[in-house]
Amino acid sequence: MQLSELQNGDAVYATTTIVNDGSVPGCEPNQVFALPGTMGMLINTGHVELEPDTELYLVSFSTESGDAGPPVACFADEISPHPIA
Repeated sequence: MQLSELQNGDAVYATTTIVNDGSVPGCEPNQVFALPGTMGMLINTGHVELEPDTELYLVSFSTESGDAGPPVACFADEISPHPIA
């Protein structure tokens, strides 16, 4: 499966450490949302306004307690539809 085939609600996996760049309200800057291999749920897709060819994926990653974390925007190279070994 390719990222372009994903539907909202599908599982995705972080390929890198996902950190708050300061754009997620209510969360500390540099807060770690996901480590490589962390499963998340795709919420929506979009693109960078000034770069329509650059896709963004809105993902809620599972927290250590198993709850859904805050929605964070990820670039295509930061997530995978396949579990990371």
